Amino acid sequence: MRALVTTPGVPHSVAVAEVAAPERRADRVLLRPLEVGVCGTDREIVEGRFGSPPVGEPFLVLGHELLAEVADDGHGFARGDLVTATVRRSCARCGACAAGAPDACATGDYAERGITRLHGFAAELVAEDPAQLVAVPASLGRLGVLAEPASVCERALRHVRAIGARQPWAAERALVLGTGAIGILTTFLLRLDGYEVWTAGRTPAGDGEKAALVSAVGARYVSVRETPPRALADDVGGFDVVVEAAGEAQTMLDAISLLRRNGVACLLGLDGRDQRVELDGRVIGVDAVLGNRAVFGSVNAHRVDWEAAVGHLDAIRARWPEALEAVVGRHVPLDAYPDAFAYRGVKATLALG
Repeated sequence: MRALVTTPGVPHSVAVAEVAAPERRADRVLLRPLEVGVCGTDREIVEGRFGSPPVGEPFLVLGHELLAEVADDGHGFARGDLVTATVRRSCARCGACAAGAPDACATGDYAERGITRLHGFAAELVAEDPAQLVAVPASLGRLGVLAEPASVCERALRHVRAIGARQPWAAERALVLGTGAIGILTTFLLRLDGYEVWTAGRTPAGDGEKAALVSAVGARYVSVRETPPRALADDVGGFDVVVEAAGEAQTMLDAISLLRRNGVACLLGLDGRDQRVELDGRVIGVDAVLGNRAVFGSVNAHRVDWEAAVGHLDAIRARWPEALEAVVGRHVPLDAYPDAFAYRGVKATLALG
């Protein structure tokens, strides 16, 4: 069968290749992938900066954002059912993984589909552990491919609520920094939850698809080149929630200065560049303490977040159908994978079925 493979550590070794089809096993569900999303992690793997193949194998099948249909009845699933699948798998050695929470793995020795030591989903057939499958309603259809990035957003917001609830808290205003898939989907989820939301990106205000998506769900788009986040925070009186999804270390550090009293900031971006970042000492030495401000990082997702993502995506589809549809700006066949990797809109997918 055909699959999209790469040799981790070897830049631009990605190719469509013939690989062995998965064996049919009684303890697995056979899937036919329909859509596989492409994200920044995939691009880093293709550039040779990240990723590792399964033990003893020279290549890695890419793809961790899955929408598939079930190929055979079994394990409570019927042929034709739509499903997605979790990405991170237990290290089998820590308390968090033993408790079913590999998103909080204490060893860092987890495996991840299409990323680390496990083949991904960009293939014509995939065999999956039924315990890792999450049902996708037919009403959501192919937009179920957004479940993985949405699950990351769900985990972040679940932890925001948990931290905020450490004391009486009535959050109303939120700022999302970044307009990739994580930023846009976080904006949608916050609006679904009734927040007044500002979403900040680099393009000029009122220009481009990302600004249009933000406006389509009743949020306010702000260009950081025209209105720096600190100026925006001063203008509105600070934010109860700040989610950094731009992947810039200075912006991450600045997030604490954008909060109002009792506010919570979540860092979702990654920035591994060799650099120094700075913060006015009073922000951390006085404002964070007197204002009960909190900042935390979040990655991956628990199964409860996957289930919430699927349910909330369907609710977003019902409320803002055109906006959710527009999040996926490009579907390309497997052979045209370079187009998906080059796409710089919100989300591109590989359409396999």
